[in-house]
Order: sequence, then structure tokens, then C-alpha cells
Amino acid sequence: MANRAKEEELYQEMCRVVGKVVLEMRDLGQEPKHIVIAGVLRASLANKKIKRSALTEAAMSDVIKALAGNGQ
Repeated sequence: MANRAKEEELYQEMCRVVGKVVLEMRDLGQEPKHIVIAGVLRASLANKKIKRSALTEAAMSDVIKALAGNGQ
């Protein structure tokens, strides 16, 4: 049961992360294509100056894998 709750929490964080990127891209006039979203998240995750929770980092990593395919 605890595993299911953790999976749900990770999924919700993944949705929040993707939603934030899509809205920011829209505000900048960019088309939010899946590979571009993955690139934005990859660049953001590489910036170690920004403090994130372990959950957010895991969510960002999983979204990158899902959108870019083949774990790229």
C-alpha cells in the first residue's frame, strides 16, 4: 500500500513538473513539443544551484525518460 502511495505521489509531481514547463513555454510563445519539454527539464535538472526535493528530481528524471524515449 505504501508503494502505491509513493507511486501516486511521484506521478502527481511528474504532472506538476510537466504542466509548469508547458505553461512557461506557452508564455514564451514556444510550441511545447515533447522533445523540447524533455530538453528544458534536462537543462534545469543539470543546474545543481537550484535546490529541489528528491521527489521533484525523481519526477523530472522520469519525465525526461518518458518523453525522450530510450532513457536519453
